[in-house]
Amino acid sequence: MADYPLPVFHFVVDWGGGRAGFTEASGFTYEVEKIEYREGNMQEYSKINMPGMVKFSNITLKRGVVAKDNDFWKWISATKMNKPERRELTISLLNEEHQAVMSWKVKNAWPVKVEGPGLKADGNEAAIETLELSHEGLTIENG
Repeated sequence: MADYPLPVFHFVVDWGGGRAGFTEASGFTYEVEKIEYREGNMQEYSKINMPGMVKFSNITLKRGVVAKDNDFWKWISATKMNKPERRELTISLLNEEHQAVMSWKVKNAWPVKVEGPGLKADGNEAAIETLELSHEGLTIENG
């Protein structure tokens, strides 16, 4: 088998909800904040850079609206006064045999935003809803 980049269109999301067909999953960002530091007696007149705290961007999931399926809305509605319903998510990129080749594991995810579809009288697209998730960690399993 040749080594080539995997296409982005074949993936699955295990999010702890019902129907798992998503049209888009994004926001897999892991960032180390930079700390600038300089002591007063340093010979150079510049700062040194050190690694600081890790921060993660929100994960965004999009899927088509299906009648009588309100799982996104139920999940965000379960959040009450600093007590969100946290879930572990796994987003996996699949190969031709439908096997996970690369997976992003999301720790303690909870919904911060649900957005319904934009409606247009002259539109010809499927109705898409969006779920934005905050989380406390992202790990990658490759292989």
